[in-house]
Amino acid sequence: MKTNRAGWDAFSTAYEQQHGAQLDAGPMAWGVWSIPESRLHVLGEIAGLHVLELGCGAARWATALAREGALPIGLDLSGRQLEAARRTSAGDVVDVPLLQASAEALPLADGCFDLVFCDHGATTFTDPYRTVPEAVRALKPGGLLVFNMSSPLHDLCYDIATESVTSSLQRTYSEIRKQSWDDEVTFQLPYGEWIRLFRQNGLEVEDLIELAPEEGATTTYDDYVPLGWARRWPAENIWKARKTG
Repeated sequence: MKTNRAGWDAFSTAYEQQHGAQLDAGPMAWGVWSIPESRLHVLGEIAGLHVLELGCGAARWATALAREGALPIGLDLSGRQLEAARRTSAGDVVDVPLLQASAEALPLADGCFDLVFCDHGATTFTDPYRTVPEAVRALKPGGLLVFNMSSPLHDLCYDIATESVTSSLQRTYSEIRKQSWDDEVTFQLPYGEWIRLFRQNGLEVEDLIELAPEEGATTTYDDYVPLGWARRWPAENIWKARKTG
């Protein structure tokens, strides 16, 4: 947690400079290739829903959902990221509450939210065995957990030396569970382990959406290029699971 907080505090300004224009162009768009929600229809009707965004960064998603009538809260571990959220939302017609906390220990009551979600947010940078139970606790019965992150296939094929994704496996399946870098720690699970974790916490999987960018798509996220790779194999996937009972 400390590594990721310090890393994002240090990287926040550079991140906005590198990716801000792409993120501003499509605030309700999924992943590094900015695939519109209007094309994927992941969330459905969100007006009136109480929503928690985990690892909200500059809170573009949360702000866009608020414009559509949702009642979101943006949560992030990094204070600098929340400063970016306040800057990008200054003067907006909606006001999104922001909360600095870890997704592994939500300072929120049980059963508050209809939707808990993120797009390459906290689920990438937190232990899923802590974050998934916390998300489920915060959900109302029948509520939805949705998150997008890199696919196991992307993580298996990512070459650390060249900082690019390759067409060959670079590590074993077990090695993707926790990867430590100089300024961040990332987490991933094999597909079967994700499903078992969901079921253990009272979630029913409704969908696994493996993202494919359109021909000619561009991205500022260099570790997901070339485009041809992401069109041949899914580099990102969206898990969608509903709390039972």
